[in-house]
Amino acid sequence: MRKNRRSLSLGLAPLAFAVSLAAAPAFADVKAGVDAWTAGNYAAAVQQWRPLADKGDADAQFNLAQAYKLGRGVPVDLGKAEALYGKAAAQGHVQASDTYGLILFQRGERAQAMPYIRSSAARGDARAEYILGLAHFNGDVVEKDWVRAYALVSMAQRAGLLQATGALAQMDEHIPLTDRQKSVALAAQLTAQADATRVSEATEAELGSVPRAVAAPRVAAAPESPARAGADYTLPVMSRPAPRAKAPPKVAVTQPAPKPAPKAPPRLAPIAASGGAWRLQLGAFGVPGNAERLWTSLAKRPEMTGAKRQLVPAGKLTKLYAAGFASKAQADKACGALKALGHECIVTS
Repeated sequence: MRKNRRSLSLGLAPLAFAVSLAAAPAFADVKAGVDAWTAGNYAAAVQQWRPLADKGDADAQFNLAQAYKLGRGVPVDLGKAEALYGKAAAQGHVQASDTYGLILFQRGERAQAMPYIRSSAARGDARAEYILGLAHFNGDVVEKDWVRAYALVSMAQRAGLLQATGALAQMDEHIPLTDRQKSVALAAQLTAQADATRVSEATEAELGSVPRAVAAPRVAAAPESPARAGADYTLPVMSRPAPRAKAPPKVAVTQPAPKPAPKAPPRLAPIAASGGAWRLQLGAFGVPGNAERLWTSLAKRPEMTGAKRQLVPAGKLTKLYAAGFASKAQADKACGALKALGHECIVTS
């Protein structure tokens, strides 16, 4: 497995990266790009990363993909971002692999996405656990396994993924009690394996590395205020507490309940906006056309049914909102559905 060095994690949380041994000139350029990005000099950061990305440096490819995704230092170009994520993922770049799998899944290429989703879930990524759990419940691309499905979605719920709660409620109507009991022990086992995988990867990254920077914890960070939010998002990385294995509850069952015939998979119903005061902030852009392009890519999604586009000037930026949600709960559900697909948002009024 390759070792990440100076991989840029964009967002309001501190930059997070791990450092491994590499040729000094290439390392200096990647680091110089990260330093320029931190200082807000996005064009200079892109200039540092582009030649390295062209030569196949996975960290530079990932960082440049983030720049194209957010329109920082370059115009927004999701096609170029995806291509760069794919190149970095092919070299084993962990963050790129997580993002690339979600991109593939989001546009319906589920068979191609599933190896990346499995790998992300094995590291404890809540979004991947949720997607893989539903796939096991439906028998979609992967084998039907209701015990594993319930375990994975339960893990995603404990990590704070909003839509996992609704999925579990629907699973409760189909999955027998005995299978749900078995899932408790399996969830503890999978959680322990994910924790061990992350420790192993961190240890491997440290071996032979030069400690040029302290790696920051990769945890989700909420913005302090809507005014600071916008295009500076990255996909959230869910953290989970230390695993605490517990035995499945003992329930007297004289006759195991038979499994019902396979039914339609649980689907989150589209969340329609209705002219209310709540809205979703989808980003803030220096180029208004980038906001228009993002809206075009999201407007036809079921989560956005009935929502209206709002473009609000904010100094040199233009903020993009989806407006018209009747309640905060309705807006939270819509935002949660978008986040499961890799689109960040903030609920505001």
